[in-house]
Amino acid sequence: MALYADSRAACRVRNGREHAGSANLSGKGSNSVKLRHYNERFVLDAIRRLREASKSELARAASLTPAAVAAIVDRLEAAGFVKQVGKRFGQRGTPSILYRLNPKRLNSIGIKIGRRALQAVMIDLEGEVQGWEEHEYDFPDPTVVLKVGNAALATLMHQADRSMETEIAGLGIGAPYFLGGWSEELGFPGDLDTRWTRVDLAAFFEVDKKLPVFVENDASAAALAELNLGVGSGFKDFMHISIDTFVGGGLVQNGQLHTGAHGNSAALGPLPVSASNLNSVAGQHTRFRSLLHRASIYVLVNHLRAHGVEINRVRELEPLASLAREPLVEWMDDCAGALAEAIIAITSIIDLEAIILDSILPRTIHLDLLSRVQREFTRAGAVGIVPPEIISGQFGATASPVGAATLPISALIAPDSDTLMLGKHKRGLGNSLSVL
Repeated sequence: MALYADSRAACRVRNGREHAGSANLSGKGSNSVKLRHYNERFVLDAIRRLREASKSELARAASLTPAAVAAIVDRLEAAGFVKQVGKRFGQRGTPSILYRLNPKRLNSIGIKIGRRALQAVMIDLEGEVQGWEEHEYDFPDPTVVLKVGNAALATLMHQADRSMETEIAGLGIGAPYFLGGWSEELGFPGDLDTRWTRVDLAAFFEVDKKLPVFVENDASAAALAELNLGVGSGFKDFMHISIDTFVGGGLVQNGQLHTGAHGNSAALGPLPVSASNLNSVAGQHTRFRSLLHRASIYVLVNHLRAHGVEINRVRELEPLASLAREPLVEWMDDCAGALAEAIIAITSIIDLEAIILDSILPRTIHLDLLSRVQREFTRAGAVGIVPPEIISGQFGATASPVGAATLPISALIAPDSDTLMLGKHKRGLGNSLSVL
């Protein structure tokens, strides 16, 4: 049975908004049908969050009657989305049957188009990685990115085709906004930005036209990885900060990713902070610098080179050469100071439970940087804010592609109050899951 039948319009989405037509939830579009589909997704999402649960536990989580939940679970089990994983004994009465997601029911593919590499990942319904591809380049030439991206997709799709019971939910793409920007800082060709502005990422790669494609900012995608599969699932309100070639951010409020009117919320790079103390950074006469000029990997690479340490990728810092230790510490202290300033600014405006800091740095270096950020923030002693927890993300360099891969799955199975809307406000999330 094909997951995306010819009668379903392919959903191509940019920044969470419809990029092309999508199918209605039902032929009649009644509220009762929409409510049933919403409840299906709510129950399925509850199983995903609880990992495994009985029908009575799901009824309490969904605030539905046991009979309604029993019917929903039975339909989802028949459609292959959930499976029985045993019974819970030790309580009075009949032992409870436990259910959890069937990870083999769906796979999803995520691609991150980075400034130095393209990464592609395939995950199952529970978020476990089933395939991985990575291709490095000197700069993101659209022709090169298209070639290596299509090759990665072909490899992952071929792997998925070998399984008769697994279908592909869709493709998610995470990419920086202004992908060709800041060419001077990075030594990229001057026309790169113009070339990328002509690219429609939702139609960029070669995929089946029936396969939904979703596009999101790479830093926002990283936040989604933490929200759906990582430490962010324990918070309703957090800011995710990604230290990559440039620094970026993703904002989650009330358990939902917020990208703003232009899809550019939490674009932390331009945030003004005090001037850098590094002797390798130009423009020391200025009073303020953008955060990206202090808390980005390209600044670290330039600082190391200025002190005789030639690296092209941060993974080359492991193991750490003795010559690199001092300039690395200098950069970490400077970066931590800038991030502490940024966190104070962020939490002065948005009341957050946590700041989740992640990076593409080797893990030991990343955790050292985290501890310095925590220390600098404590030293600042900001008055008038409730200090958020400052914790590490768990995905590192894989956060953006994994987060991008969650986009099609979330669009298909996550509950969405918009499914109850009629008329021009409705969003096509497809038919009942049990008929897929």
